[in-house]
Amino acid sequence: MEKKNTTKGRIVIYQLLPRVFTNTTQKLTKFGSIEENGCGKLNHLNSYVLGQIKKLGITHIWFTGILEHATCTDYSSYGIKRDHPVVIKGAAGSPYAIKDYYDIDPDLAENVPERMTEFENLVKRSHDLKLGVIIDFVPNHVARQYHSDVKPDDVKDFGHNDNKQQAFSASNNFYYQPGEALHVPHEATQLPYVLKAGLEPYHEFPAKATGNDRFDTYPKFDDWYETVKLNYGVDYQNNREKHFEPIPDTWKKMLDILIFWAKKNVDGFRCDMAEMVPVEFWNWAIPQVKEKYPGIVFIAEIYNPGAYKSYIEEGHFDFLYDKMGLYDTLRSVMEGKSAARDITNVWQELDGLDVYMLRFLENHDEQRIASRYFAGNAQAGIPAMTVATLMNTGPVMIYSGQESGEPAEGETGFSGDDGRTSIFDYCSMPEHAKWINNGKYDGGGYSPQQKKLYAIYQKLLNLAGDEVFRKGYFYDLMWCNPDNEAFDGRYIYTFVRFYEEKAFLVLANFHPTEPRSVSVKFPGDLFELMSLNGNFSVVGKELLASRNDILADKTLMINDGLSITMENLSSQVFELQFEPKSFSNK
Repeated sequence: MEKKNTTKGRIVIYQLLPRVFTNTTQKLTKFGSIEENGCGKLNHLNSYVLGQIKKLGITHIWFTGILEHATCTDYSSYGIKRDHPVVIKGAAGSPYAIKDYYDIDPDLAENVPERMTEFENLVKRSHDLKLGVIIDFVPNHVARQYHSDVKPDDVKDFGHNDNKQQAFSASNNFYYQPGEALHVPHEATQLPYVLKAGLEPYHEFPAKATGNDRFDTYPKFDDWYETVKLNYGVDYQNNREKHFEPIPDTWKKMLDILIFWAKKNVDGFRCDMAEMVPVEFWNWAIPQVKEKYPGIVFIAEIYNPGAYKSYIEEGHFDFLYDKMGLYDTLRSVMEGKSAARDITNVWQELDGLDVYMLRFLENHDEQRIASRYFAGNAQAGIPAMTVATLMNTGPVMIYSGQESGEPAEGETGFSGDDGRTSIFDYCSMPEHAKWINNGKYDGGGYSPQQKKLYAIYQKLLNLAGDEVFRKGYFYDLMWCNPDNEAFDGRYIYTFVRFYEEKAFLVLANFHPTEPRSVSVKFPGDLFELMSLNGNFSVVGKELLASRNDILADKTLMINDGLSITMENLSSQVFELQFEPKSFSNK
């Protein structure tokens, strides 16, 4: 049984790329420019739109791609240095190839010179609706042509004082290959927007190390060739020796950037590839930010379960990605490669770290549920998202378009046709556009199936805020329901959540085509934990799809189990009422 979480709130995050979110251009040109394919703006996210997002049960919005990054769009007339397209991925560019840590991406502004004001107004609109604002902090790498046009007067650009004749120096901001030039991947030189630009070849001498820890001059096309690795005082080519005394200059620069955005009243940072930055830096930086801004939240993108405890206890992160645990397991169950009963192993292996884990089924890195590369059916997300949302007390996240069944079908440019909505290209989301509904943002263009999907997500995510799911106990019922004719653990997962006088029974059926009739047994010790004494009857009101309610008594629940019929790819959540009420308040 999981210990209860005493935190006051439950974070439910809605991730959106402003560039894509409000763009409804239907006919997209492959590798199209901003003029051809359009682009969403921060001002499009007005109070009405934000309010419609909040109705989904959202407490925070992660505005992805806010910081200025390398792009093929020329803003030199606004005093922004132009980027060479050969070191840019896609016409729009990657939001994770940061070009200026102190600036807002000009693509997102209706009035480019006022881009920071437009962002500040977005923050205020969000806060007026009691929505938290999360932005990316990208600490591991920057765009190859990083240059801040608007940095504070007392700030020196990264690399300004570097000794480029040293491959490694704790005083440098970058890693170098002295005496050698960078060799851009040949495939990059043949991209349509590179050929169209007709510029002189890109020249970088000496070459800097590539963002994904490539310490040579020949990054490949599938490397992060458009970025350079930042130097936090770790000598990777000399047994990863650490040089943290005195405090490296990069540490000081990054702390200054965090404080800069904290002053803009953002509520949290999603820290990109946090584990590629030494935990010692986080140990030093995060407490200093939180000392000035106590409520700010730090979320680590991390993929090494062996480092979880370190990045929580030593690194001071509030939450970590649960990608390698719950996401991978749920995906495997959805694809029929694992049994639903395997979900039990996830929380057991976390060994009490559940409360720190951020759960999700989609984000900009992962394939869409409805894509043919994943489940090929948006409905498949319902049982999995039910488990991800209601199983624990930690934060949960939904990616824009997930609630619309966006399949990310087709090729828009650099990202190819891979089941992901492109973060590199100017593009739109056709199914999500049906929710936008010509600017009404009411789902009026949805099909009946989409309306049903959206309604379940809305009920589910609003349930996440109930005190039982944000503070209550978790009890896994799988151990007392071994596989038999009345319970198939290959496809069914079930648990109870309870707190004080409230309790919920949650069931998920992952079978792609078949309904399931199940009998769910309850162990006697669960009722003892719930302080339910003596005999009682129970009524269960189903909340997600208003299916049949349940009625039983204690003896039946223990000996025979509750009989419940479930549709394929569905979930049921029953609010349990016990008579006579014999809870003991604690």
